[in-house]
Amino acid sequence: MLLLGIDVGTSSIKVSVVDAQTQQCKASAQYPETESPILSPQPGWAEQSPEMWWEHVQLAIKKAHATDNYNPANIGAIGISYQMHGLVMVDDNQQVLRNSIIWCDSRAVEIGEKAFKAIGKKQSLSHLLNSPGNFTASKLAWVKEEEPDTYKKAMRIMLPGDFIAMKMTGEITTSISALSEGIFWDFKKDRISKDVMEYYGFDDKLIPTVQDVFSDHGRLKESIAASLSLKAGIPVTYKAGDQPNNALSLNVLEPGEVAATAGTSGVIYGVSSELTYDPESRVNTFAHVNYTNDEKRLGVLLCINGTGILNRWVKNIFTPAISYSQMNSEASKVPIGADGLRVLPFGNGAERMLNNQIIGVHFHHIDLNLHSQAHLFRAAQEGIACAFRYGLDIMRENGMNPQVIRAGKANLFLSDLFVEAFVNTTHVPVELYNCDGSVGAAIGAGIGAGVYKTPKEAFTQVKPLTVIEPTKKKEYKAVYEEWKGLLDNILD
Repeated sequence: MLLLGIDVGTSSIKVSVVDAQTQQCKASAQYPETESPILSPQPGWAEQSPEMWWEHVQLAIKKAHATDNYNPANIGAIGISYQMHGLVMVDDNQQVLRNSIIWCDSRAVEIGEKAFKAIGKKQSLSHLLNSPGNFTASKLAWVKEEEPDTYKKAMRIMLPGDFIAMKMTGEITTSISALSEGIFWDFKKDRISKDVMEYYGFDDKLIPTVQDVFSDHGRLKESIAASLSLKAGIPVTYKAGDQPNNALSLNVLEPGEVAATAGTSGVIYGVSSELTYDPESRVNTFAHVNYTNDEKRLGVLLCINGTGILNRWVKNIFTPAISYSQMNSEASKVPIGADGLRVLPFGNGAERMLNNQIIGVHFHHIDLNLHSQAHLFRAAQEGIACAFRYGLDIMRENGMNPQVIRAGKANLFLSDLFVEAFVNTTHVPVELYNCDGSVGAAIGAGIGAGVYKTPKEAFTQVKPLTVIEPTKKKEYKAVYEEWKGLLDNILD
């Protein structure tokens, strides 16, 4: 039996086909090869077309088939991972009503702050484990206020993965994990939050049927199956946000285990069994993929919007013709600290860990006689590592003290320079694995389809490629302390 995993990313769609028995990837494909656009009609806004995602999903699946490394007829279940917090709205005919307002859009910050005060800080944090903030519910409230005709036409609201599953099956479902990331879930009462629904005046009919993450979310329609060379009726058995899914793919399922990613955004994601929350809502708590009413498993999530997107921006602005590996090679020739050049990587919308402030990217101490492109490359990656340390210290304040962090060898974790900066700035070793979100989604499909008895059984073949220990903490200490001082001055 083969398993199909789909990862709906911000930059591209990636799919993987995994052998259920060996847990080995048979083929992977990405579409497009270049990065998908983020539409920004106004400063601070960020949108993408759901129909673009669906088109790219189909093209990526066909591209994987074209490898001829497997028989598509042997695919027996489908899993979907997706960029978190995006809002998709459809009408009675399942037609998209507007572009998706995605995770890094900042237009709803003020709406969320008003909700936080109206519902009450204590009530919000103890029941939602978060401020309503700039999450999906607040984005929907913005549509209700600013585009009332669109809101009136809405039959269902969804997250990006729910939309892809709908296109494949015609069914619309959600999960506690998904609702919690949208700030629709009351953890104290284990139900959809009346506080949120009543404050914003949302109609209950907008919320899809709630099912387990690992369950039957619909069967592949005949027309879609025919166009994708798949069997009609195979189930979608798993849907999860990209960060819970990344944690699953790294076998991060139990309290104390911690995962990290550094793609467009950067995330540290730790598992807890307690209904914990940050009093300032700088880090957020959501239901993990294995959350149940009887056995609480929460994902405590630190998100930095401006990580890989800064690395991409620097490359595109200064050296669009070279590869990322060449860029990393040039940066590695510069000494630790980039000869005094410092970069604050906050240019991708409101940063939760900075209390939803939008401060932009800052370059400090540029010496026109000394600093080269290579200095800028290094300073950008060191600045991203410093942002991780800043956020990890907030997690430590809230009881999350990782002894090791697991990460897939992908995106910024492909850069030896970044990994060195990360471990020595955070003082935490990193285990690197050969896995990604689409493979994790495929394994999740196997769990949902009952191929594996437990999630743990699904990862018996997962072993680290390498472990990187912090050996240069002293050298990076001065870099971080100066970086933090620059950030503190801006925040003050």
